[in-house]
Amino acid sequence: MNLHNGTLIFAHRGASGTHPENTMTSFEKAYEVGSEGIELDVHLTKDGEVVVLHDEKVDRTTDGTGFVQDKTEKEMKQLDAGVWFSQKYKGEKIPTLQEVLEWISNKSMRLNIELKNDLIPYKGLEEKVIQMVHNYGLSDSVILSSFNHYSLVKVNQISGEIKTAVLTTDILYQPWHYVKSLGASALHCSRSYALSNMVAEAQKYIPVRAFTINDETEMKELLAKRLSALMTDFPERAIKVRSSLFE
Repeated sequence: MNLHNGTLIFAHRGASGTHPENTMTSFEKAYEVGSEGIELDVHLTKDGEVVVLHDEKVDRTTDGTGFVQDKTEKEMKQLDAGVWFSQKYKGEKIPTLQEVLEWISNKSMRLNIELKNDLIPYKGLEEKVIQMVHNYGLSDSVILSSFNHYSLVKVNQISGEIKTAVLTTDILYQPWHYVKSLGASALHCSRSYALSNMVAEAQKYIPVRAFTINDETEMKELLAKRLSALMTDFPERAIKVRSSLFE
């Protein structure tokens, strides 16, 4: 790993600024350019498989329509998850979480799995994800995050060894107290929060990771604050900016 100021670069849905989000090609590009981590999102299919996709519906990022929870894994695998982005990526598939864990298991990368259970409370999502992470021996390198903070408490009750992070777009008062009250270990906050004065105080107590930082000026400002990580759609850009400032 390069010497730098300590701020890690997480590829948000992979290298999603230049590749179709949440696909293997996007994750592979993130690895290729030197990202220290990958952030992705998971849902449950009708038949209980954990699949990697951001939205509750497949409409925006595939050639299909409808809710993930109404489709089987086989039906999800028949969708094209690349052509919406560019003809170049036609035929790209929706990955399962298992496929991603298999791929990342021999790489020294961190993985932030966002449990997308804030709008649809998928029954058993936490248990399934935790079991898979354990099966691949990745408990030390995985972070589970969610906007559903009840889900984070559940994760900590099931498995205290996998780190959890509170996702928020709100300005919280003394967020380190709130984060610790859930048994979580870090705060994942939106860019407007990260650019505020609250972060310096929060950082004294907990790791703070910011999303989604794509502007170079904001990258420089947040790298100067020495956050634990920046999440960006353009990891290659962020790594270059960090290199120019610190190496």
